[in-house]
Amino acid sequence: MGAQAAVSADMLRIDPALETERIITGIRNAVFQQLRRKGAVIGVSGGIDSSTVAFLCARALGPERVQILFTPEADSSPDSLRLGRLVAESLKMRPAVEDITPILQGARCYERRDDAVRLVVPEYGPGCKFKIVLPNLLDPSQYSLFSVVVQLPGGETRKVRLTPAAYLGIVAATNFKQRARKMMEYHYADLLHFAVAGTPNLLEYDQGFFVKNGDGAADFKPIAHLYKSQVYQLAEYLGVPEEIRRRPPTTDTYSLEQSQEEFYFTVSLEKMDLCLYGKNHGISAADLAPAAGMEAEQVERMYGMIEAKRKVARYLHACLLVVP
Repeated sequence: MGAQAAVSADMLRIDPALETERIITGIRNAVFQQLRRKGAVIGVSGGIDSSTVAFLCARALGPERVQILFTPEADSSPDSLRLGRLVAESLKMRPAVEDITPILQGARCYERRDDAVRLVVPEYGPGCKFKIVLPNLLDPSQYSLFSVVVQLPGGETRKVRLTPAAYLGIVAATNFKQRARKMMEYHYADLLHFAVAGTPNLLEYDQGFFVKNGDGAADFKPIAHLYKSQVYQLAEYLGVPEEIRRRPPTTDTYSLEQSQEEFYFTVSLEKMDLCLYGKNHGISAADLAPAAGMEAEQVERMYGMIEAKRKVARYLHACLLVVP
């Protein structure tokens, strides 16, 4: 695709009405024909992806055949539950609320996490908040190494490079959250004889931005083929509340507010979408750069990071191995 005039953000434009009908047909086939279930369970976080999936399933199956589930925990933003309820109200659904904090406390999730943080910030304790972040990897002087940002009770903020043991300890502990949520979703699926709907978009699915046997687990994934910007187009067409469409995507995993950009993708989701599209369609870095508002060298760097994340994601996508 060498013609620069053809390379623009418009490459990601879709016909939302046509795409909605195609996905609706796919959902009905998956739930009723292939899985032989009566409806769908969706864990709704108040974010754009889960909200869009809820609207799609309501259209495909009918609101009475969709169970919306909220699973807040101690570190959840209050906005998540409030915006989730906005989805339920818009669709005239009765949601279920399951606070998973006791489950996480029983698994020592918070205790294990705090122990891991203290490996690099010994004074971390009650009243502290934290998140983990990556540097801007478009800067060739930066390396893909995580740091922890800790806010002390007095308001002071510290940023410390994570050791491998501290990083793995934090991730292993916080992954309890996604797995506990999925456990609750499958409880409702078993209770109602429903199927579990997954909510990742193509960017998350391709790049491994999910927890194995956590939010990566589902019976069907209706938007895993859509770039993030395409999900926003679909959400507007479906009537997802504007406040949800305007909310910046977050991880809602750590006690300090955190964007997906600083945690995983390192660039804005708009740029990431274009770079992934360019990588998938063989567009040269030089041709893509003007459309993405980046330098060609930066696009090349992103192409390399996309491929590196795909290698890591192979384990997450891998099916069960039966050893003979």
